[in-house]
Amino acid sequence: MPRHLIDLGAGSAPLLDIASYARRGPARRDRLSPAQVEYVARTVRRAPEVMIKVLTQGAKDLKGVARHINYLTRKGELDIETDHARPLEGKDSAKDLLDDWDLALDELRPTAELSASGRYRPVKLVHKLIFSMPAGTPPQKVLAAVKDFAREEFGSQYRYAMVLHTDKPPHPHVHVIVKALGYDGKRLNIRKATLREWRKEFARHLRDHGVAANATTRAARGAIRVHKLDGIFRADKRKDSISTHLASRKSAVAEELERGVFSPGPGKERLLHTRRLVVRGWNEISDRLEAQGETELAQAARKFVADMAPPLTEKEQIRATLLEKAAARSQGRQR
Repeated sequence: MPRHLIDLGAGSAPLLDIASYARRGPARRDRLSPAQVEYVARTVRRAPEVMIKVLTQGAKDLKGVARHINYLTRKGELDIETDHARPLEGKDSAKDLLDDWDLALDELRPTAELSASGRYRPVKLVHKLIFSMPAGTPPQKVLAAVKDFAREEFGSQYRYAMVLHTDKPPHPHVHVIVKALGYDGKRLNIRKATLREWRKEFARHLRDHGVAANATTRAARGAIRVHKLDGIFRADKRKDSISTHLASRKSAVAEELERGVFSPGPGKERLLHTRRLVVRGWNEISDRLEAQGETELAQAARKFVADMAPPLTEKEQIRATLLEKAAARSQGRQR
């Protein structure tokens, strides 16, 4: 559960902090700044949300990194934009990047990371990131925003390179590779707080290029997603088999429905508690907007909260999917 659910940005303290239960702090937090008003407006009008994803596999050995680069460049068909002026081109671009970054030496460096057995284990040579926006966003503007972001975030400390993809999936996204070992010998560590800040900065750079973009927490938008359900939904669409774990979860929910003893499962109270805090925070935002004359935006904020989907656990989402499919089958038989 995120600690800061509604962060108004612009260097301000988050309005809604679980630890303080939305209590007001000092320093005129009863009035929203123009930048904060703009942030609220983007959120309630559902400006496209930026996405940054970290890929974890294949980053600890040269072969894995080379495979990843070859995949990104389509084996040399696409150029690699680098932190230097000239891009890398052709079939040897992966090898050229590995040599330029001296990754072969990094792979041989002793590390301080120990496995459970007490042996040294390899650390990441690179970090693999994906910066993406919804379909319809101008690809070159996404690339330009990522270049600006990387220049500010990594330029003085870490080597980086990137490739723009626009084919699969059909939304523009930029793959970024960052050398894990910095110029000063310190390693880049990516934490949840790091990603939160990166999303805000990526969105800011997109807006600088004229692209509507926002970076809020899922909880603040009233969005609930259980990652394990993605496999069920994708497999159902493809008519493929699903994992044993997901299949068993689906069967267990179906059995409970047949017996009429369904329970929402663990985490329901936490979801409800988080939603209560989110609603409280948005109500406070609406009150402040009305107090400073932003009546229309205040009304939009209240409607935004009213339109939030109910917070559902994984089991409840599976139940909703099963009931929806059952209703569709019933309608099909009646036709």
